[in-house]
Amino acid sequence: MYNHILSIILFTPLVGGIVLMFIPGEKKCLIRWTANIFALLGFVVSLPLIPWFWAVKDAPGFQFVEGGPNNWIPTIGAGYALGIDGISFLLIMLTTLLGAISVLSSWSAIDERAKEYYAWFMVLQTGMLGVFMALDFFLFFVFWEAMLVPMYLLIGIWGGPRRLYAAIKFFLYTLVGSVLMLLSILFLYLFHHSQTGVYTFSIPELYRTAPLIPQVIGMTAAVVLFFGFFLAFAIKVPMFPFHTWLPDAHVEAPTAGSVILAGVLLKMGTYGLIRFSLPFFPAVVHDPKVRGIMVVLSIIGIIYGGLVSLVQKDMKKLVAYSSVSHLGFCTLGIFALNGLGLAGSVLQQVNHGISTGALFLIVGILYERRHTREIAEYGGISSVMPVYATITLIMFLSSMGLPLLNGFVGEFTILEATFMANRAWAAWAVPGVVLAAAYLLWLYQRVFFGKVENPKNEKLKDLNARELATFLPLVALALWIGLYPKPFFRILDRPVATLVEQIDPQRVWNVQTQPGQTQPGHAQPEQAPNQTVRLAESTATLEVGK
Repeated sequence: MYNHILSIILFTPLVGGIVLMFIPGEKKCLIRWTANIFALLGFVVSLPLIPWFWAVKDAPGFQFVEGGPNNWIPTIGAGYALGIDGISFLLIMLTTLLGAISVLSSWSAIDERAKEYYAWFMVLQTGMLGVFMALDFFLFFVFWEAMLVPMYLLIGIWGGPRRLYAAIKFFLYTLVGSVLMLLSILFLYLFHHSQTGVYTFSIPELYRTAPLIPQVIGMTAAVVLFFGFFLAFAIKVPMFPFHTWLPDAHVEAPTAGSVILAGVLLKMGTYGLIRFSLPFFPAVVHDPKVRGIMVVLSIIGIIYGGLVSLVQKDMKKLVAYSSVSHLGFCTLGIFALNGLGLAGSVLQQVNHGISTGALFLIVGILYERRHTREIAEYGGISSVMPVYATITLIMFLSSMGLPLLNGFVGEFTILEATFMANRAWAAWAVPGVVLAAAYLLWLYQRVFFGKVENPKNEKLKDLNARELATFLPLVALALWIGLYPKPFFRILDRPVATLVEQIDPQRVWNVQTQPGQTQPGHAQPEQAPNQTVRLAESTATLEVGK
């Protein structure tokens, strides 16, 4: 099991989807139980990865590597190659947890065509996991596209009144980005062959040659390729101004679809920026103009998302626009281009999945009881649903970045890193924290405080055991990260140190490095500077619990 743990985690949901297809559609109870068993199993089989990865967290390169280059379709150089580092490890664990929670939350929400719904959800889960595991670009692109169709169907079939419009908009935006990314991948593929004489889609191999493009072809070609990847990932994040598909998709998607969309799918964009855009094009990301554009778009997203959230009348749309603001912090941390910013960005991605996933569950529970998300329809809910109100308050405080909860750790780290890079950038980003407190506290006041004015709200039922079970892991993680984030920074220590070395503009890359002289996925410098980034030690201020 140890040697094939990634394949087991990857294909467990897919096996569940296949099993579901053999169950008669009218046996809805059996379908629900089967889907939940496989979703929970997908999380359970990922648990051994925690102690196993912790034992090798300081080892260089990718861990638990399966397969190898060119072993799948040798004629084109495609391989079935899987491997993870600390960044992908955290995102994989987030995916398996939110997948199980999302399926459990769908128990009473999905009644029509339940078999197809759960089967497509399992396929979506496999596609997302594959993106975080793939060490081959051809395999990565297959998984990237594999998650597009299930999400389109989940929105288009089980969504709200404007579901077709939202699904088509989501599909077209993502498809445009995918085409640009595919063209950029093919260019890197051909460039690698021109430098080495080998056709391969192996990501570790492309790490060695892609940074040479400015010297061999020219800076203009490198900038064009960078923006080819950037647009694909920026649409997925989504960064301003590529965000317009997100509110429609969130509002029309079923609750579980919104949870997995906000919690995991959006992280595929930030993951792509970290995994590919930075190490492939280090000279480009350090260009003042390019870096300035990235930072400005991130700050605009932070402020714009917060301001638009303030004026929303629909709870779900408010949470959707808040994602634009929160993920603006994530991209700002990435383009701070220092170890603290990169670590803070990854941790904030995890935090966003926990907090915003919980917020969509909160909105979905109220919608199931009242079939409306209009804020004006509510008031005084805390006296009717006290447990629900308590959990909502915890997750609202988590999302707005209150100290001792997870959101504070991520935002503080990113702002500190941004301040180190440029004080003006940090100053412009800080109002986003204030806006988050404003729209979330105002929403809580209108929905939960005061008297119950609407008779329809007088007999609302509080959380049942199943609904409570979906929140408890998220609340526990929010408290754990907020009180003691050190283990998460230790996991990110090595991959962030490696990434900082890869994007150092002073390094000279040598394509002719012989096998055994470089770590998998690492660019080998002719004279490597003595760089160490010990995040767990240098970020002592983040150990809030001490």
